[in-house]
Amino acid sequence: MGIGDGTLAVGAGRPEAENYAPSLPGPVFASHFHLAGEASGPYTYGRDTNPTWTLLEGAIGELEGGAEVVSFSSGMAAVSAVLLSQVRVGDVVVMPGDCYQVTRVLKERLESYGAVVRMAPTAGDAQIALVGGARLVWLESPSNPGLDVCDIARVVEAAHAAGALVAVDNTLATPLGQRPLDLGADFSVASDTKALSGHGDLLIGHVATRDPELAEAVRFWRKTVGAIPGPMEAWLAHRSLATLQLRLERQAANALAVAEALRGRVSGLRYPGLPDDPAHAVAARQMRRFGCVVSFTLPSEEAAERFLGSLRLVMQATSFGAVHSSAERRGRWGGDAVEPGFVRFSAGIEDTQDLVADVLQALPSPSPRER
Repeated sequence: MGIGDGTLAVGAGRPEAENYAPSLPGPVFASHFHLAGEASGPYTYGRDTNPTWTLLEGAIGELEGGAEVVSFSSGMAAVSAVLLSQVRVGDVVVMPGDCYQVTRVLKERLESYGAVVRMAPTAGDAQIALVGGARLVWLESPSNPGLDVCDIARVVEAAHAAGALVAVDNTLATPLGQRPLDLGADFSVASDTKALSGHGDLLIGHVATRDPELAEAVRFWRKTVGAIPGPMEAWLAHRSLATLQLRLERQAANALAVAEALRGRVSGLRYPGLPDDPAHAVAARQMRRFGCVVSFTLPSEEAAERFLGSLRLVMQATSFGAVHSSAERRGRWGGDAVEPGFVRFSAGIEDTQDLVADVLQALPSPSPRER
């Protein structure tokens, strides 16, 4: 008999109970380990392996539905490890044109190495038209910040038929919201800086796969570039997993409440959990939870800045997924095809009525120029 997500999250990766030992051993700080005789064993050098990583990777592997996991110093380290360990000169990579903007920056890096990069939007499974001859297809669903989704299983089927591997950036959903490996993907990748660890106080990421050879390629990439997580960060992330299901439930409920409260008050409202959202039908088939991020557009940059400055409970920050609600005018960074007044809102775990009230009181009255 299976167990629930909450039970799974609480116990994931923890060792068997032992008298006088903590339920989750503390972080192991070591650059090297005692190593007599042969240069082999589970722990040899601090850039290769660490007992604290082992526990975290086992825990995330359980959450991913059974997988080998390689942890990294950040989400982008995990993204880069997949893209740059799998692609060679002349290979074709298919990427979503609306994925996370720093992931898109890797297009130039890949091309400088002699790869060919094709790009298409996430919505409508548009990448399927580009998979012919590809080595790797990169998906991000839901996309950040536009919140479009693709039918992961459908794209995977087309990609595999063309001989391509598929990697899915699952940062927004987390493994308790969506399991790309169960949908056929070869890699599930995430910035665990966001909702998985959920407290806005560390940088960490992971790659999960069920193919031992792919796992070893990614693990070797981590070793050679040194993109390893710190023991304290790994321990903090593991500790945070115990509340993951509780946090995701409250965050999704808050995000839906905020989205419903914004109906008719903003333009371009997006949240996959809204029944009338363009992504809802596909998202409902492959997601178990719809995440914490809502996006919408206010009439101008000035209107968005007034809104953000009037929020009392919500931090202005460029991340998402933390227990504290946050929001930002995404266009301030450039790089995303969004309007000047586009707002990405990340719902935290505050009381729902308080969060909704804060959002509504902060909505700006239109200026005469905007009426």
